Amino acid sequence: MAKTEAKILVVDDDVDILNTARMYLKQQFTLVQIENTPENIPLHFDRESFDIVLLDMNFRKGENDGSDGLKWLNVILNLDPNAIVILITAYGEFDLAVKAIKAGATDFITKPWKNEKLFGTITSALKLRQSKLEVDKLKTTQKTISDDIDQKFENFLGESEPMLRVFSLLKKVGPTDANVLILGENGTGKELAARALHRQSSRSNEVFISVDLGAISETLFESELFGHAKGAFTDAKEDKPGRFEVASGGTLFLDEIGNLSMPLQAKLLSVLQKRKVSRVGSNKEVSIDIRLVCATNMPLYDMVKEGTFRQDLLYRINTVELRVPSLAERKDDMELLVKHFMNMYGKKYKKPNMRIDAATLNKLKRYNWPGNIRELQHAIERAIILSEENKLTTNDFLLQTSSQSESSADETLNLTEMEKRLILKALDKNNGNVTRAAKELGLDRLALYRRLQKYGL
Repeated sequence: MAKTEAKILVVDDDVDILNTARMYLKQQFTLVQIENTPENIPLHFDRESFDIVLLDMNFRKGENDGSDGLKWLNVILNLDPNAIVILITAYGEFDLAVKAIKAGATDFITKPWKNEKLFGTITSALKLRQSKLEVDKLKTTQKTISDDIDQKFENFLGESEPMLRVFSLLKKVGPTDANVLILGENGTGKELAARALHRQSSRSNEVFISVDLGAISETLFESELFGHAKGAFTDAKEDKPGRFEVASGGTLFLDEIGNLSMPLQAKLLSVLQKRKVSRVGSNKEVSIDIRLVCATNMPLYDMVKEGTFRQDLLYRINTVELRVPSLAERKDDMELLVKHFMNMYGKKYKKPNMRIDAATLNKLKRYNWPGNIRELQHAIERAIILSEENKLTTNDFLLQTSSQSESSADETLNLTEMEKRLILKALDKNNGNVTRAAKELGLDRLALYRRLQKYGL
């Protein structure tokens, strides 16, 4: 008979009771540890996360008021607020057991016990433990994704041949649990592709957690992704699961994975290989079950040759590779996308029934769109905000076409537009590599990311 998956700690000063409990429980459950000195309880919790603790009520000879048991019950609940403690009581100590349950114990069992009764009590307590952990995970998940609630991720649209190929691959790969690497320039919709994968998977009813690795500093990387224990560092006032734990059961999307340093790549690879994480400040390993989707605009294969990206990590994350085409490659989708964004922002800014003339649409098709879909979206939002008519014209769009002179006489003197254009040129020149573009512009990477967000690029 298969053992029930559970970690149990038995604490009693009677060695005979400990050995009897261990002999029986090891036949039923995967891990059973015993301890006759309650002062060692914190050491056990440092090394392991227990599902059930069987705790005696009295440890000092001649004492039977249960004060020791209540003391160690409080210690256990401070170590793990979700701990399930079953009290071991002597016959006739029912009043004491009721007092302890009011203090946070889950149940009690009298000694000498019958094995069937002990098994039934532990099995029921395990169900409560699972419920507690699920509620705790739900609360943490809601808190983690609260910042994303107001973000609108519209449908992944397209009718062009390049997009039909993307949709075909999404349809094949989506239902699987294969790791997917999404490649594409900035602003092409890589996160939309990742969300489309999630929606088509067997995990679609679970969480989708997105992490922008380019925006996380090296010092916060482990805490954000792997979590931390209370007291692990100055501001760690409570236990906090990382994004891997929060995403367990669902999909974890790691954007801008090409920006990771070599040391962080090694830490990420270790977690992906073991499928376990250890929170900062803790030696406990927590198993994770995620569908991994990564994305980057950087040339990972060239970086492997240069020695700036680990080849074993690349193999680990790209079971299937999906490339999202640039807007310049899918000009046949221009009209569909323009009407989609016009409808979206027309509703948002209370300007329904907005139209666009053919000449303007042709102008948009001729433009190179170095910022891709994100730049198009920003341009249409701006045009709708500033337009005084219900029809968008060429005058509503400030676009730098190839036919325009780049002399200072033709450049707009608007500082915001000039900065935006410089950023786009730097990104275009460096093939979308944010790190190199930031260096050329004299900015650090996070400062450039803030500007990209500011201008919707």
